[in-house]
Amino acid sequence: MTASANTATAAPPQRSANGTPTRLDALVIGAGIAGLYQLHRMREMGLKVRAYDTASGVGGTWYWNRYPGARFDSQAEVYQYWFSEDLYKSWKPSERFPAQPETETWLNFVADRLDLKKDIQFNTRIVSAHYRDDTGRWDVTTDAGERIDTQYLLACCGMLSAPLVDRFPGQSSFKGTITHTGLWPKEGIDLKGKRVAVVGTGATGIQVIQTIGPIVGSLKVFSRTPQYVVPMKNPKYSKEDWDRWSSQFHDLKKRVRQTFAGFHYDFENRPWAELGDAERTQVLEKFWEDGSLSMWLATFPEMFFDESVSEVVSEFVRGKMRARLRNDEKLCKTLIPGREDYGFGTHRVPLENKYLEVYLQDNVEAIDCRKTPIERIVPEGIQTSDGKVHEFDVIVLAVGFDAGSGALSRIDIRGRGGRSLKDQWQQEIRTAMGLQVHGYPNLFTTGAPLAPSAALCNMTTCLQQQVDWITDCIAFARSQGKSVVEASKEFEDRWVQHHDETAAATLVVKTDSWYMGSNVDGKPRRLLSYIGGVGNYHRQCDELAASGYPGFTMA
Repeated sequence: MTASANTATAAPPQRSANGTPTRLDALVIGAGIAGLYQLHRMREMGLKVRAYDTASGVGGTWYWNRYPGARFDSQAEVYQYWFSEDLYKSWKPSERFPAQPETETWLNFVADRLDLKKDIQFNTRIVSAHYRDDTGRWDVTTDAGERIDTQYLLACCGMLSAPLVDRFPGQSSFKGTITHTGLWPKEGIDLKGKRVAVVGTGATGIQVIQTIGPIVGSLKVFSRTPQYVVPMKNPKYSKEDWDRWSSQFHDLKKRVRQTFAGFHYDFENRPWAELGDAERTQVLEKFWEDGSLSMWLATFPEMFFDESVSEVVSEFVRGKMRARLRNDEKLCKTLIPGREDYGFGTHRVPLENKYLEVYLQDNVEAIDCRKTPIERIVPEGIQTSDGKVHEFDVIVLAVGFDAGSGALSRIDIRGRGGRSLKDQWQQEIRTAMGLQVHGYPNLFTTGAPLAPSAALCNMTTCLQQQVDWITDCIAFARSQGKSVVEASKEFEDRWVQHHDETAAATLVVKTDSWYMGSNVDGKPRRLLSYIGGVGNYHRQCDELAASGYPGFTMA
């Protein structure tokens, strides 16, 4: 089933008449997975609500990330909305891990089925949001000059939606085409026969490299941080396959809320210490063959805590990768993490499809940026520290995002007394369960730091849970005659302490990656995602709601 991106009419751009602001009960920032659902839930409550998005259509990350090879790495049967069984059954994915065009089409299908676009204003960027102490409401401004007066500000901006675009000196001097993967043009880029550079070998870079390797004239990959990778198995789905998954809708809906990472698989093997070497290897082989993130999130949780276990699992993966690279010493050193780098699973684990084999092509070269870092972009291409200029027609920057906090920090958000969220987060990144920030009443967040949704979760699971919690919290406050909700400082302090204590027990905090904010110069170091488990986080959220939201002041 398909759905056109234009089958429903979007809300027209607004202008504030005679300086009078548009008045709303709730304003949703973003029209991706979370924003669409948050808009739907607010409308169900009967509130006057409007969503705003910089893009020209719905999709969020699946609108912007249209680079070659883009696809998600959560299985289609659980990368879903769970509020409607009929909606689930009405859309049949074509394969286990659908590609970006299909995912964007699916989200348009959802928006059209729920008639959401009439309440979404596209091509509009929120530039500022200032809380007014005298009214208890937010004064919001768009890039078109519209002013909105809203009671609730619901930020569904995405955890990976602030691309790091200005990474190297001289980028504007390049005579060819240069683009960040997160800003890939809708019209595409012709890469056939071209001299192409890909800078970065994270999950996105890997998808680009494996996709364009067979069609470009030549490809040079600039790799700074080698990655452990797991081969993706992506079978096509028939109607019978989807009927089978559809029959499990209620079990899947319940299951994903209870597992460590919001998937339908979990850590359910016998403990590492109870198994012999052969039994451990058998478990690893089983999940390796599954071809999903279960190799990371359903084998042995001990790999996150115990360095000896981490090393055994890491060496298992290294061995698989070395064999595929034909034990080429230079390639292995450039592309496979060593024991001195980091352990498997302590960074984001990419799924791939014949990625490593691309480097065996005669027209592909891997450049180790640990030995010869990129110094600058020049008109002809990329200059490395050894003085060499690598000439290109196209440069693809797969250099990541200011994760978790970046999207909100790029909006001028000011809370009580004019305090700046950007300034606060430049000193220390803090939230109350990733749902609110003390000092910013009626600002609710999804995909924000210090919740599983910031990184360590099947995103549809965690974003929906947060939207539901936010909606129920607002409904509770309104039922009590309250109009302002704010996390207390004491509650936020307790959550930050719990978050840090939980993180400190793991090996993740000993590494450098975007999980820790290490990819952004000057960003405060803290694990961006809560690592205590999705099921545990959901339980804590449910207990708060059942107890009347202690720690959240209502006035």
